[in-house]
Amino acid sequence: MDLYGQKSRSIPQKIVIILLELILLWLSYWILFQKGGAIILGWLGIHSIHALAARKTVVFIFSLVVFIRIGFAMFYLLKRKIPWEESFSIPMAFALYYVGFSLLVLQTDHRLDLLDLFGIALFLFGSFLNSYSEIQRHQWKTLTENKGKLFTGGLFRYSMHINYFGDVCWVTAYAILTRNWYSAIIPVFLLCFFIFFNIPKLDQYLGMKYGKSFFEFKKKTKKLIPFIY
Repeated sequence: MDLYGQKSRSIPQKIVIILLELILLWLSYWILFQKGGAIILGWLGIHSIHALAARKTVVFIFSLVVFIRIGFAMFYLLKRKIPWEESFSIPMAFALYYVGFSLLVLQTDHRLDLLDLFGIALFLFGSFLNSYSEIQRHQWKTLTENKGKLFTGGLFRYSMHINYFGDVCWVTAYAILTRNWYSAIIPVFLLCFFIFFNIPKLDQYLGMKYGKSFFEFKKKTKKLIPFIY
């Protein structure tokens, strides 16, 4: 977990991530708006339903927004070192969103309704929580007087890992738009990954780095979901 303590621009790794994600976006477009979806589902022995263009468009816009946010976070906010293996594992994870949800949405012909509007609102809300909380922390840490201190303000006062909660929200929004029960596996898996793997390891690192200030923050702040957990 000392990875979090290593600073590096990691430009080559970031470029590889962006290029691989561009390929995934192209695959998403091919699946949603060309013959790619029917071909891949045919290989899997699954019959595709002619999903409405509006629903497919919303899912693709979600992916574009995620791509833009990821690029902004990597080149502007992220200061830690990115090892080469992570430059490949990150796009593999995002393939679940760009490609997985694109395939899953092809199996519904529901018209957009209030549930989908809720999904769109949830996507915007989750994207805001994730990106804005990171921006707040970045701006705070650029101040000289805050060097070596733990950021506990902004949106992080509602949850120690409010940025991860934002991730769970926007991924859940994807699942809602697909109207496919199998899609629920993805946000549930992400939630479990955060709770049982990522957060415990990150908390261990933060505890070692910030000591008393971290444990005081941990004692009075919810871990992931504001006001609940």
